[in-house]
Amino acid sequence: MDFDAVAALAAVAISMTWTPGPNNLMLAASGANFGWRRTLGHSLGVAFGFPVMLILVTLGLGGVLEAEPSIAEGLRWIGFAAMLWFSWKIAMADAATAGKRSRPLTFLEASAFQWINPKAWTFAIWVAATYATGADPVTAVLMAALVFLGSGLGSSQVWTVFGIVIGQVLGTGWRLRAFNIAMGLLLAGSAIWLTFAPAL
Repeated sequence: MDFDAVAALAAVAISMTWTPGPNNLMLAASGANFGWRRTLGHSLGVAFGFPVMLILVTLGLGGVLEAEPSIAEGLRWIGFAAMLWFSWKIAMADAATAGKRSRPLTFLEASAFQWINPKAWTFAIWVAATYATGADPVTAVLMAALVFLGSGLGSSQVWTVFGIVIGQVLGTGWRLRAFNIAMGLLLAGSAIWLTFAPAL
């Protein structure tokens, strides 16, 4: 991959990892309710989970899903249901009792979430089709994974800190509850759009 290709890929990575979406909305809500330290596993799971998924999809799993569309369709609906469930959990979160009633996602849970995240699948398939079709697809996909890892490490921390700042500004009363409801509604809207928009 030459410099122009890497630069273009970096722009794609930034557009995916820094813009609002299921991962970032969940990280902001987790930061607001649990703080940076408790959200660290979640944020690292997001940052590392997608590059691992990208490598596996590009190096063979994508072919399995293409041969068996029912598996991809099942994952789409599982992802939709999971995001609606996360939406409900976020909307109902109460920072005053969050430590007693709930917890942030772990590293493994956040990594596994990438496999049911429609936004992650969209970008993984696009990167595989665009960058892993040349003479050395393995090197290309490893480079792509590194680019997404770097961007993801930065964005996941920024979105967590954004949530922490919002949580400190709002406090623990009705204002933080309203923020949680708003984040839950945004995540639900994102789930609906990502699931149904491609079919429109």
